Amino acid sequence: MGFRFFRRMKIAPGVTLNLSKSGGSVSLGPRGAKVTVGPRGVRRTVGLPGTGIHYTTHSGYGTGAGRRSTGRRSAPVAAPPAPRPEDRLSLGFFARLLTPKGEEHFVDGMREFVMTHEAAALNHFAQAAHLADAAFMAGILSLKRSDFAGAERFLKAAKLRQAALGRHFQKYGVEASAALAVTEQITALVAADLRGVLLGLVEAYQHQGCWQEAVGPLRQLHRRDPADLVVRLSLAEIAVEESGTRGACRTAVELAKGIENDSALHAALLLYKGMALRRLKLPAAARDTLTAALRRTKDRPDKLLRAIRYERALVYEALGRARRARSEFGKIYAEEPRFEDVAARLGLG
Repeated sequence: MGFRFFRRMKIAPGVTLNLSKSGGSVSLGPRGAKVTVGPRGVRRTVGLPGTGIHYTTHSGYGTGAGRRSTGRRSAPVAAPPAPRPEDRLSLGFFARLLTPKGEEHFVDGMREFVMTHEAAALNHFAQAAHLADAAFMAGILSLKRSDFAGAERFLKAAKLRQAALGRHFQKYGVEASAALAVTEQITALVAADLRGVLLGLVEAYQHQGCWQEAVGPLRQLHRRDPADLVVRLSLAEIAVEESGTRGACRTAVELAKGIENDSALHAALLLYKGMALRRLKLPAAARDTLTAALRRTKDRPDKLLRAIRYERALVYEALGRARRARSEFGKIYAEEPRFEDVAARLGLG
């Protein structure tokens, strides 16, 4: 997904992947929020680690009818000891005799994963890649290991079998979650569904420098859910930073239509709208957009705020307000002297 406040910022690579059954789980990779897919439904979250900010959507969750209280107090009952995750994810001897070969590799892959044997897990998932869920797992693990060509291959296989995504996780009562660390501040959470597969593909394409190929899955996702902020932000980033044509800038402005500064993610989308408006020679509109993006600063990452102020300084230059622009650059320099080219712009480089 690659939406970054500036292309030159260092990407924080990493993938968090969780598997659990009745409570057992393990995480690999950087911290971040999580998405879980299972019998209770799907929760998708975009999180900003360390800020407490998150953007969450839900689907398929039911409240269920709980037991009524009788008003009596019962004696506490000791909970039975929980089995280890690797035991829960093992096929018994007789079950293995009746399990298709591909599914043996799928279960063995899950077992190796919860034991943190990542390479062995990937090997098993690769041998079961004719199963959509195994191909998904192999793709995500390949992303984590920076094998982007392999990730592309496995995720394409999962896409071809999209109707079966989640089927084997459900069959074995296992919950799966994956988090793609897109920037140092923002983590996008995906599940074993078509959205997760397509966003994984976008990540694989962008790491290989295949920006045009990345646009296709993003457009497909945008058609499916025009309100998906991760997709809108990714499309706007590619439109402004990778294309930069007038048509692409108009697209970025359209993607930010109706956006208010409700969260850091919304503010980032307003940043790209402001960048697009400046490139469309509409500096006054760009200034107003960027000023709106700075009206709320609480819980916004510092790098995002600096990026917005940097862009607004460029807009002030375009408006002929050199003193105001220099003041903006000076404030950024005082906070972070190495940010972008502010030192050079101030004659200090």
